[in-house]
Amino acid sequence: MPTTLIFAGVLAALVIVIIVKTAVIVPQKSEFIIERLGKYNKTLGAGFHILVPFLDRVAYKYSLKEEVFDIPSQTCITKDNVTVEVDGLIYLQVMDSKQAAYGINDYRVASSQLAQTTLRSTIGKIDLDKTFEERESINGQVVDSIDQAAQAWGIKVLRYEVKDILPPESVKNAMEAQMTAEREKRATIAKSEGERQSTINRSEGDRQEAILRSEGEKQKRINEAEGQAQEILAIAKATGEGLKIIADQLNAPGGQAAANLRVAEQYVTQFGQLAQESNTLIIPSNVGDIAGMVTTAMSALSKMQPEAGK
Repeated sequence: MPTTLIFAGVLAALVIVIIVKTAVIVPQKSEFIIERLGKYNKTLGAGFHILVPFLDRVAYKYSLKEEVFDIPSQTCITKDNVTVEVDGLIYLQVMDSKQAAYGINDYRVASSQLAQTTLRSTIGKIDLDKTFEERESINGQVVDSIDQAAQAWGIKVLRYEVKDILPPESVKNAMEAQMTAEREKRATIAKSEGERQSTINRSEGDRQEAILRSEGEKQKRINEAEGQAQEILAIAKATGEGLKIIADQLNAPGGQAAANLRVAEQYVTQFGQLAQESNTLIIPSNVGDIAGMVTTAMSALSKMQPEAGK
């Protein structure tokens, strides 16, 4: 009886051990490669699985999640023969576990080595100044190169990122000096542009001032001319009205006699002035003839008016 119990206990323990050894739980986003007697048998997805005891074994375990690992820093030579230290990050994902298991020994090492080789080749095709500007282009070329080879490994290269590009100290100093000179150049150009704009603004202000001054002077002269024209028109109008009134009065009864009397008075006055201003004087032959004297006075008055105008 005790022997039977011992045997049953041993048998139960053996069954438990076999179950533990043959039962497999595959986590989410993972795959296990199962080999039977050393040959590929099947790929297990996420879940609980029972293997054939002593025949099946888990040969490889792969995560289907995105992986990232460092690409070690390496020395690269640019097109213009400058040595730089470059490192980066690569992002991979296992797409086919069977190919990843049997297509290559270690896809991580292979991807890292291929990334370094491609990076050296890419850096060697561009100048130092362009390495900082064309990081996106460098990343794209590395991804394309690795992805073509990784298809046979069941691997998908998602992206590659250059972390640091470190030139030698002497080159860094030269670049800093160049950047300092460039900043000073931009500052000088900005200052000269400011002075140029200031000069233009001043000249434009002077020009506007001169235009406004000339416009004011022009308007002043126009106003004066218009004033003089109005004055002349007013004088002419008044003179015309005066002449019209005189003509009306001459045509009125007694107007002609009044005019003759007025002319005679003017004649006497003008005759006296002629005697003072000129040595030559025309005297009528018959002083007693009033009509002749008036006629002579009218003639003398006509002569004196141009003289007075001078």
